[in-house]
Amino acid sequence: MQIIVSEIEQDEAGQVKGFARSSFGLDDTRYYYPASTVKLPIAILAHEWLAEQEVPGLNRETPMLNLTAREAQTEARFDSTSANLLPSIAHYAKKILLVSDNDAYNRLYELLGQDYINEKLRQKGLAHTVINHRLSIPLPAEENRHVNPIRFLQADGSTLFELPAREASGVYVNQDAPMLAKQYYIGDSLVSAPMDFTTKNKYALGDFMATLERLVFPEAFSSEQQFAVAAEDRDFLLTYMGMLPHESQFPAYDPKEFYPSYSKFFKFGTSKEPIPDQFRLYNKTGMAYGHLLDGGYFVDEEKGISYFIAAVIYVNENETLNDNSYEYDEVGFPFFAELGEYVYQHFVRRQETGTFTPYQRLGTSPWEQALKKK
Repeated sequence: MQIIVSEIEQDEAGQVKGFARSSFGLDDTRYYYPASTVKLPIAILAHEWLAEQEVPGLNRETPMLNLTAREAQTEARFDSTSANLLPSIAHYAKKILLVSDNDAYNRLYELLGQDYINEKLRQKGLAHTVINHRLSIPLPAEENRHVNPIRFLQADGSTLFELPAREASGVYVNQDAPMLAKQYYIGDSLVSAPMDFTTKNKYALGDFMATLERLVFPEAFSSEQQFAVAAEDRDFLLTYMGMLPHESQFPAYDPKEFYPSYSKFFKFGTSKEPIPDQFRLYNKTGMAYGHLLDGGYFVDEEKGISYFIAAVIYVNENETLNDNSYEYDEVGFPFFAELGEYVYQHFVRRQETGTFTPYQRLGTSPWEQALKKK
C-alpha cells in the first residue's frame, strides 16, 4: 500500500507556488504494476506531440488511421462511437479518460512510440516511469518496440500527414528486474515461480502524482517540467478527466453499465448512486494483477475544498497471478471509499477550524466551467 496527499500552496493572489505532500508507505523504487494509470501520460503526450507539429489543419480532431507494417499489428480505420465514425486523438483521449479504454491507449501508444514517450517523461523529471507496451494484447517485448504507420486525413479523405512504421532505438525496461507473487498462470498452465515484470510498464506513485500536479497547475513548475500542450487541449483533457460517463455524448455510454463511480474510486467506491453535483474528481484509475489504483484532483466546490490524492493497494492473498482471484471487491474498493472519505473529512475539519486555506481561484478555470453545464 502506498498513499500520497498533496495540498496546494499559493501566494496572497492565489497563484499556485507548490505543493505540500504527505505520504504513507511511499517508495518510488518499489515496483507495483501501474495498470491503466499509464494511459494518463499517454493521453497528455499525444497532445504535446500535436503542439510540436507544424502541419496546417492538424489538430486533436483530425481523423487518425493506424495502419499496419508487421503481422502482429492491427489497424484502426473506423470508430463506431465517434460522431463522424472516424478515430482521432481527441476521441481516443475521451475514451481513455471516461472509461479507461485499452484500445484507445494502444492507438496513442502506436502514435508516439517508446522513444518519444520515455524521453519526454524523463525530461519532465518523471524518473521512475517506464512505458514499454500495449495493454490487453499479449505481444512479446520486441513487438512492442515496433509501432504502426499513422495517417491523418483531410476533410475530403485525402492524406494530410503521415508517420512511417517506427522501431524504438532505446531499450526501456525495469532495471531492477521486479518479480511479483509466488506463482502465475499462462493459460491453463501454472508456473511455480514469481512473475517477471522486467518488460512491463512502471509508473511510480510519486510520478503519477507529479503528472497530476503538472497538468492541473502547470504554473507551479518550470517550463522544462511542464507538459507543453496548447491551452485549449489542456482544458479538453481536464474536462474529460472530470466528466462522468453518462455526461458524454460521443462516445455515449450506458449508465447502467458505466455508473457514476465506474472510474472514480476515492470516496465513492463502487456505489451505483449519483455523485452529488458539488464533487468532481479529475482522475485516472487502474486495476490489474491484483493492483488497484486511483489518483486525481479532488474538488468540493460547495465547501471550497480541493486537494490531490493518489494510492495503490495490492490485493492478492493467494500470491497467484492470472487466476482472476483478487480481493478487489472485498478489500480494494472499500479501501478507496474509506480512505477517500477519511481524507475528505480531514480537510472539512481543517476548514472548520481555520487550518486549511482554500484555493482562491477554485471553479474559475475553463474546464471547471465546462463541467458546470453538464
